[in-house]
Amino acid sequence: MPHDEPQAEIKVRDNGPYKVTGPVRIVDPEGNAFEVEPGRPVALCRCGQSRTKPFCDASHKEAGFSSCERA
Repeated sequence: MPHDEPQAEIKVRDNGPYKVTGPVRIVDPEGNAFEVEPGRPVALCRCGQSRTKPFCDASHKEAGFSSCERA
């Protein structure tokens, strides 16, 4: 069955953020949507140290975050 709509892909990066490509809508607990530029990949924080949550600001490097999850 062919897919006519583009799909989102979430890639777990070793010791770093989730890289999200494709159409995506990011919403906070209150239902407010974050501005996401269409067609541009998004890096989402996994370490919890980012000052720009939910987006990654590379704080994981300074924090020494380590995680190599596998699907």
